[in-house]
Formats: sequence, C-alpha cells, structure tokens
Amino acid sequence: MSPFRARKRAPSEASQPVEPGESGRSVESVDASQPVEPGESGRSVESVDASQPVEPGESGQLVTPLAAVRSGEETPVVPTTRSVERTGSHHESAPALPATLAVRFQVSRSRKGDARPHIDTFEFNVEPGATVLDALLTIRRRHDPSLVVRHSCMHASCGACGVRVNAREVLACDSKLADLPTEQPILVEPLANQRVVADLATDMVDFHARFQAAAMPLVRASEAWPGAVPPDGIKAFNRFEDCIECGLCLSTCPIARMDRAYIGPAALAAAGRVVEEPRGRDLGPVLALAAEPDSVWRCRDAMECTAVCPAAVDPAWALLTLRRHVAWLGLRRFIRRGT
Repeated sequence: MSPFRARKRAPSEASQPVEPGESGRSVESVDASQPVEPGESGRSVESVDASQPVEPGESGQLVTPLAAVRSGEETPVVPTTRSVERTGSHHESAPALPATLAVRFQVSRSRKGDARPHIDTFEFNVEPGATVLDALLTIRRRHDPSLVVRHSCMHASCGACGVRVNAREVLACDSKLADLPTEQPILVEPLANQRVVADLATDMVDFHARFQAAAMPLVRASEAWPGAVPPDGIKAFNRFEDCIECGLCLSTCPIARMDRAYIGPAALAAAGRVVEEPRGRDLGPVLALAAEPDSVWRCRDAMECTAVCPAAVDPAWALLTLRRHVAWLGLRRFIRRGT
C-alpha cells in the first residue's frame, strides 16, 4: 500500500488555487474532461482515464489519474526500471573494468657460478592498474621468494628498479602492464652492459664510479628560481643533475655493448654539464677525459640513451655539446702549435 493517500477535496476547494509547494509554483484544479494548455515545459497534459493502467512518465515517476485523485482511491505504485533525462537521453553506466588481469611472466634467473641465465615462467593475475614492479613483487610474495629484484621509491625517482622488459629498458615501477601486450609472455631481464649480481639486480659500482671520473659527484642541485636569468655564457638552464643514475642509457647504448672501456652516456652528460657551468673548477681533466678515444668520439649518435631516459636529461644532446667543446680545444691547441 502506498504511504501517500490522495485527499478528497471539497467542492469549495476545487476552484481555489493550491498554495505553492517546494517548487514555488501554484497548482490549480483541473477538469478531467478538458485538455490542459501547454505548461512551462511546452507539453499538454490530457485527461487520464482511471480505468487504464498508468505508465511511468519521462522522469521515471508515476502519473496519478485525476479521477482517482478526486475519488480518493489509492493507485498502485508500479516500479520503474530505468531513468531517462528530461531531454530523452538514457543514463548509461560506464563499462565495468575487469577485476584482475591475467599475465604470463618470463623472468631471467641467474646466480653466481651459473654458466648462463635461465628463464622461469610464472602465470598469475594482477590488478588492471598494476606495474611491472607490482607483478615482480607478486611473484616474490606468492610464487618464488628467492627472486632478486632491486627497488626503493616506487615512483620513478631513485632509478633502482631499472630492468629490460621485452628487450626495452624501463623503470619497473613506472611501466604499466596495461601498456604491454599481455596476450603474449612478458620477458623481464636485468640491465645490459653491467655485471649481474643475481636475477634482475646488477652491480652499479662501476656505473657510479664513472661520475667521479667526470668530476660530477652524486649531488643534486636545486631547481632554478622562476624568472631567473642565466649568467653570461649560458643560454638556458639545463639541469643534467636530473639524472637519477638508473643506468638505462648505459644498458641501451650499442657502443657500450661492444666496447667495455667506453665511459657511457650518463657520465659524458655529467661531464658536459661541468663544462657548461664550471663553477670555478679546472676543466682540464674533464676535457682530457672527454678527448680520449673511448669517449665522445666513440659515440655513433644512435640517440638510444635519450629515448629511454626516464628523467628527460637528454644525454645525447649533452654529449654532442661536450664534443663541440673538445673540438674547439683541439683547434686552439693546433693553432698555438702553428704559431
């Protein structure tokens, strides 16, 4: 039974306007035998026969027959199954996301003393928004706790979780599984051109030592103040200290793969930063390092280092800038010898 009952109005009340309700509009009495003029909505309201079933209106609410209101009878409430806007467009709910995502991981495994690494395969489900690092940690927690993977910040700031995913250098914490072809196995390997400690962890000692040789200690510089004007001789502020020492550039560099003595793009970018802004340092050792055969002249401008850099340092451009300084230094020395 409906909780609302239509009150039968007295004949004297039929011709009196009803006080405005919550909507602020007055509702006058309506003769069921006469059509009503169009209202504010531009649609006419016709008389309704009480003997006919009542259909839901456009707003999803029931229309009570006027005859039933006058007689005081109760009208059964028919539940509606959909809601339509005033303009007639339906409310459609967004498609539901899958609860889990099925993935198949092929992880490179190795330990000290192994002749060569081998591949272990894991099949499991993860959340749709999971990253490669989330999947690797799931493997370690639920499938194989002996898996070695290095990570720290979980938000692409420390560079500790660098790996190769499907032969491409990425940060595991910044690589979404939704962006990978999950219908195929996902191959995860350690970074190349570095010594593997175990599984996906590599030894970064040699990589960090190259920064010391380039006279760029592992110290972050502060951001330039908004509106700051670069000093004389510097066109713009390019903070190569943004490098997070992840080693992705060294792993993807084709020259480093062929020549172990090559200093690498990250260290050369740091050296180029020192030359661009010396801050009173003696640039002789830095330029001498850059002029060695296995330094700036060994690069073949593949630009792979810039393509994979997660911090937008652009080591390839820094290396080319450093090469220009080295060429100018060699030219000056040649001129001095001639005079």
